[in-house]
Amino acid sequence: MTSADLTAREDLTAALHRERAHHDVCRAALAAMIEGADQQVVVGEDVSASGADAEVLGYGLRSRAKALHELPEGPLFFGRLDFVGQGPGHHIGRLRISTHPAAPPLVVDWRAPVSRAFYQASTRDPQGVAIRRRFGWAPGSRGDSTDLTGMEDEYLTVGEPAASVGLGEPGGPGGPGEVSVAGSPAGSGGSGEVSVAGEPAVPGSGEGYLAAGSVGAARGGAVGGQSAAPGVPPSGAEGSVGGAAGGQVVVAGGLLSRELERPRVGPMRDIAATIQPEQDDLVRAALADSVCVQGAPGTGKTAVGLHRAAYLLYTHPQRIRRGGLLILGPNRTFLSYIAEVLPALGETGVRQSTLRDEIARHPVKGEDPDTTAAVKHDGRMAEVLRRAVYGRVTTGPAQEVAVPDGSYRWRVAGHEVAGIVAGVLAEEPPYEVGRERVRSRIVRRIQERAERRAGALPAAWLRRIERARAVSACVDAVWPKLRPEEVLAELLGDREELARAADGLLDEEEQAALGWSRPPRSPRSARWSAADLVLLDEIGGLLEHPQGYGHVVVDEAQDLSPMECRAIARRVRFGSLTVLGDLAQGTTPWAARSWPVQLAHLGKPDATVVPLTVGFRVPGAVLALADRLLDRLGTDVPRARSLRRDGALRIRRADGAADPVAAVVTAVREALAHEGSVGVVAADAEASHVREALDAAGLTPSPRITVIPATLVKGLEYDHVVAVEPAAIAEAEPRGLNRLYVVLTRAVSRLDVVHARALPW
Repeated sequence: MTSADLTAREDLTAALHRERAHHDVCRAALAAMIEGADQQVVVGEDVSASGADAEVLGYGLRSRAKALHELPEGPLFFGRLDFVGQGPGHHIGRLRISTHPAAPPLVVDWRAPVSRAFYQASTRDPQGVAIRRRFGWAPGSRGDSTDLTGMEDEYLTVGEPAASVGLGEPGGPGGPGEVSVAGSPAGSGGSGEVSVAGEPAVPGSGEGYLAAGSVGAARGGAVGGQSAAPGVPPSGAEGSVGGAAGGQVVVAGGLLSRELERPRVGPMRDIAATIQPEQDDLVRAALADSVCVQGAPGTGKTAVGLHRAAYLLYTHPQRIRRGGLLILGPNRTFLSYIAEVLPALGETGVRQSTLRDEIARHPVKGEDPDTTAAVKHDGRMAEVLRRAVYGRVTTGPAQEVAVPDGSYRWRVAGHEVAGIVAGVLAEEPPYEVGRERVRSRIVRRIQERAERRAGALPAAWLRRIERARAVSACVDAVWPKLRPEEVLAELLGDREELARAADGLLDEEEQAALGWSRPPRSPRSARWSAADLVLLDEIGGLLEHPQGYGHVVVDEAQDLSPMECRAIARRVRFGSLTVLGDLAQGTTPWAARSWPVQLAHLGKPDATVVPLTVGFRVPGAVLALADRLLDRLGTDVPRARSLRRDGALRIRRADGAADPVAAVVTAVREALAHEGSVGVVAADAEASHVREALDAAGLTPSPRITVIPATLVKGLEYDHVVAVEPAAIAEAEPRGLNRLYVVLTRAVSRLDVVHARALPW
């Protein structure tokens, strides 16, 4: 090692110790912030103010203290920016930390404007950044300063060297205390193709993407997510990197490649440390903008949606909290998986729900045949239900209204009432609003006549007329009070009513599929199905608009039916949407095949559709296998490419066995020899059989092993996936190949395909 290398190593090692000391200062400041928030709650209780003001103040102080107490343990920063010609750099973390609200922050929130350069700066566009530093923390760190084990610097100005330093963990590669340094002048050229440790790069991988490998690897470090490291100049030390045109290169640092390959144990993690430039653009989109992310498997679309929610809460706290923010997931298993992401980013109290929970007027006790459910979810049902609701309104001649007022009777003729009803119908208000308009206009006619006779009348007189029995009876006759359950029960139980409402919309077979063969005695005794809840919500929306949200994040949106989309649209009429999904992963019978059509159903036809095609989670070999199914799925989506070169794929044939469970037991036993979680995915009808076999072998129950039916695996991920009998998964439902595509892409590190039958690709 030359004297220059020794000097560089000593300088970088000293810098690492300074960063540890800074983290200790940040930890003490955070403790003081928590103590101060608690003290403010106590002091706030004695503040003199009006009842409403005191309540608002108290709620705000208590919420702030609660959020600080609920912050998960962990490192307080993951990066640093040093700007050209400026003083000390800005440390970037998940939460702003300072010694005083007016003091310069010790840690800048990742959502602050200054932090954007951490995700967007490159050698081509440095954005004023001289050095971008990423920190490596020991896996599972709870935030002790000694867990800061490495850091990597990227010099984004021409002529500066690149450097990386790491301190080894005991028992880790390289042994304790080892330091590696890499450096060379920037801009030394190259062909634009990157090679790492002697391997060719992913061709055309573009600016800012990560290939697996090591450049001056920091031992034992992890950064907490997926990342890219653009802008590190070519190096001849420990691994090789080729330069791209203009000095822009694609490179993998040791901290970053380790994070991509880190085992997925437990719930989903945030990716604040490693957001990519194209992801950052989506996260920071304006509140008024509705965006749709068409994300291939492993491209981080769910993480983008959650981080966008956190960004909007930070940027527009009053507007979002006033309108509300809702996260909609496909099922409760998925919600449990993502539940810790927003709290880790300092945002608590955000409603995370499923659409069924949002619209549940009754428990689901019935089940529809597939043909019936398909008709109920069809978009044409919206017009059928509208006819059923407004068909209750009397548009023909009405009875005269006669309201006694002392010795006098005020009259509104039947033809006048009919005219009022026709005028209100033409305005197309919600049903309940229209009902009240009819009442108020009848009363207005009476008021005009009374004032011509006696002059201005007191408010008490007006209220008495409004509550008059004759007025109420007239309104009930021409615009009756309705309940969603009554409307739907009559529609499904009365063939003539159904034929009238569905005329020209549904054919006879569809009407027959909808109708109840044995209507219940009353709506209260009906056994409502999941599809019925969607129809009841549609009717409820016709009666009166539900309370809306300021912003809604919808995951797995490709699986929503047109009627489910309408339920969401009603809740975000004046807000915006973040729509997340993948058309190739559509598995419901009514799954979307076109985003423009789906967005129209969601009430946001002008939303921008942005594809994410670079995968960080799924290894290349696994994604290549899944892509063999893509041509058979009938969906027009861009192919994904993985930047993961690690991982393993093994296809096991259970020769001579009609039941592959013995091979499944072997595959699971071998998977346990590796670190991380193991997901065993089988067709729904076979999952219990597989679970019994693993129980008999003594492998389960185990916190590392999950046996899950194929219909529930969407959105989840496991280090090692054992896919059981793909042919059975493909045949289990109409869109079984799409379901199989989902199953194969749940693997983070290794995929075992166990089969006795011919493979469906």
